Amino acid sequence: MSLIAGMAVLGAQAQEWKQAITLKTPGNPSVRYELNADGTGKLQADKPLGLDVQQRVTNQDGVTRLEVELTARETVYFNFEQSYVTADFSHQESEFLMPGFWYHKNLRSPVEAPSFATSDSWQVREDRLSTPLTGIFNAQKGAYVTVLRTDELQNDAMAAHQSGEVILNSSTDLGFTGFKNDQGKSALVFGFPYHEAPKAYIRKLTLVPELIAFEKLEKGQTRTLSWEIKTGHASDYADFIEEVWNYSYDRQQPQIVEVPYTAMEAKEVLSNFFRESLVTDYELNYYSGVHLRTDDCLSTGSAEVGFVGRTLLNAYNALEYAEQTGKTELAAGARAIFDSYLKHGFTADGFFREFVNFDNGSEPEELSIRRQSEGVFAVLNYLRYEQTQNRTHPEWESKIKDLLANFEKLQQADGSYPRKFDTHFAIRDSSGGSTPSATLPLTMAYAYFKDQDYLRQASKSAEYLEQEIISKSDYFSSTLDANCEDKEASLYASTAMYYMAQVTQGKQREHYVDQALQAAYFCLSWYYTWDVPFAQGQMLGDVGFKTRGWGNVSVENNHVDVFIFEFATVLDWLAKERELPRFSAFSEVIKESMLQLMPVEGNMFNIAKVGYYPEVVQHTNWDYGKNGKGFYNDIFAPGWTVASLWQMLSPTRVDAYFQGL
Repeated sequence: MSLIAGMAVLGAQAQEWKQAITLKTPGNPSVRYELNADGTGKLQADKPLGLDVQQRVTNQDGVTRLEVELTARETVYFNFEQSYVTADFSHQESEFLMPGFWYHKNLRSPVEAPSFATSDSWQVREDRLSTPLTGIFNAQKGAYVTVLRTDELQNDAMAAHQSGEVILNSSTDLGFTGFKNDQGKSALVFGFPYHEAPKAYIRKLTLVPELIAFEKLEKGQTRTLSWEIKTGHASDYADFIEEVWNYSYDRQQPQIVEVPYTAMEAKEVLSNFFRESLVTDYELNYYSGVHLRTDDCLSTGSAEVGFVGRTLLNAYNALEYAEQTGKTELAAGARAIFDSYLKHGFTADGFFREFVNFDNGSEPEELSIRRQSEGVFAVLNYLRYEQTQNRTHPEWESKIKDLLANFEKLQQADGSYPRKFDTHFAIRDSSGGSTPSATLPLTMAYAYFKDQDYLRQASKSAEYLEQEIISKSDYFSSTLDANCEDKEASLYASTAMYYMAQVTQGKQREHYVDQALQAAYFCLSWYYTWDVPFAQGQMLGDVGFKTRGWGNVSVENNHVDVFIFEFATVLDWLAKERELPRFSAFSEVIKESMLQLMPVEGNMFNIAKVGYYPEVVQHTNWDYGKNGKGFYNDIFAPGWTVASLWQMLSPTRVDAYFQGL
């Protein structure tokens, strides 16, 4: 069916299409022209332009396929835009999705990052998103509409500036996608090349004036663009996310990235981090994995229990690996870390000393439920392992019991845990977004100590997760260096319900499986189903890096990373529990893809030491302060990247821990 008079029938509703093209003559301001259909599919302005625009539209089963052909009659510099205005989606009532970057109205995010607090209309370059898609959901109608770019996106170009009007230095395949308020109705807006508005997000909490890119089209050249618009029904926002992820996966069909490592070979490379990062100069021994420079990877004085340091989990990883492979040096270093933390690693009130900077003698009073939980998680894994080796550690058991008694004091009436507090239990941040991080060690403590009180606390935290996070589709503030919508909140929520299913049976267990599944779809929405293009000269592109299977981080931190830990195991488990072949297939993509940047001799990927896996992988026009797209920030934290990949490479750990309960 051809486009007629700017209207198309999609499903049962008449929708309005609007098109425009902006042309730029070098050295002069650009000029925008509205385009109208002439009944044959040709789009024309009210005056002759230097190019022809032909549009073809076909509809089938609630899906509209749109193809636009731009042919230059003379050399032009252009930016093309489409708007699809919904017939009856009130913008005020609508919620939005740009996977891996925008959820609901992004109102958890600060005004310095993209959110409704700054504007109710946003469009961004496609490589910011885990799938180049925008969706609008209207709960009152129980309906949604999405637009997906369907071209092969293989090339990118360098831009001279990060805001304003920019003529690209070569050809790109990246367009833009987003939504806008069109006289009170919600509209999808999309086009090519990229146009970011009302602001461009270039650095953590840094918005700059809008950016509109222009591509050069020589006389006689044609650029063909294609999109797919889909309508559907969803009972709520969670159902919408599930529908869109399944559709995105089926359309993108991400394939496994072949890497030359078995699990043990990958661990052998990563184990060099344990060898070279061990610091024994202070009262606390630790693996230096925080605030390192990528160009030398020299150890620093920062010792961190959890979050980006993960020194205790890595000590367990190193010990287990060392005893499997006979590497006595690694085992000695790991035991030295545990011994030093047992002796010097706790505050007077029984909390872990979360972060100590021995370079300047500083140690913040502010603590977090996440770091404390990750410390307990690591030690309980260590204690269970030692138990299997017929070794016991009553002093460690006593310390963990004391710390978990502190957890009980911190748990709120609704089952949540405050995000941050001090050593005297004064709450600094009452937000419950980090609660699922505590659920894991509580279930583990129940299994290890056989104490029903730990299961009671874990169940209470799970109730909070269900009522305030999962049922509301509101995953936020799990990460400690941002306060916004983030991947780790949904990952921790899904993993927490997985752990709850390990310690329950019957209908209760099935309920936790359902909760894990719902959170898993949100987490999956952060992971790339496609490969973003890079320009020549951007290191990540030059080395052949593929983004498929990597996860975006948060609204504030718009880069990809290897934060996965047990989530691939959760996906494999859910695939079996609920017969979901997409989950197991995408889990394989993740597990292979995340090993791509393994620093080994001859392929160091701009990292100074073997096995120090990179962290801030900047895949779009955003940076943490240095280098930008195609590179890393100059400072990184390999402590958590090594720990994350190690957990991924140890898929039987959780089952083994809870075995025999």
